[in-house]
Amino acid sequence: MSPTTSTAIRVLGVDPGIAITGYGVVHLENDGLEPISYGVITTPANLALPLRLQHLYRELMALIDTFHPAEASVEELFFARNARTALSVGHARGVILLALADAGLPTYEYTPLQVKQAITGYGRADKQQMQQMVRLLLRLEAIPQPDDAADALAAAICHAHSVSAALRQSGNAPGYGSER
Repeated sequence: MSPTTSTAIRVLGVDPGIAITGYGVVHLENDGLEPISYGVITTPANLALPLRLQHLYRELMALIDTFHPAEASVEELFFARNARTALSVGHARGVILLALADAGLPTYEYTPLQVKQAITGYGRADKQQMQQMVRLLLRLEAIPQPDDAADALAAAICHAHSVSAALRQSGNAPGYGSER
């Protein structure tokens, strides 16, 4: 990156789930990553599905209002075994995408393979490798907990790396990732 080219962007990463949705906000400036906030949104299991989805929507909108991200990154779903789990996470993912669209955030989606490749350099990395690299990349003292928060940070870092690489390549021109 040339000395006159400056990159500054705040990215919200989201790891979709109906019971637990992870979120992570990172700030990218001139190839340096800074963690802003991370955690989870939980929905009570005893609530009806529509109320759980409403809760998720409202909590995500509150996070967007608090942290003012410029763009968002959401991991695409991959479930090979349990159709019921995939369906409930799909509902949550739909609400997440709606909230991001309502907030006017450009939203980019990445496969688990793309996220792992961006974080560890290896698309088949295991969860422990991913979590350690998230910790190292963000200069955290400990691995972010719970796992959902670490996964959301990984999605945010993945997108931040895509932004940084695209800007280096194009000399600050927009257009990177797979916007939805």
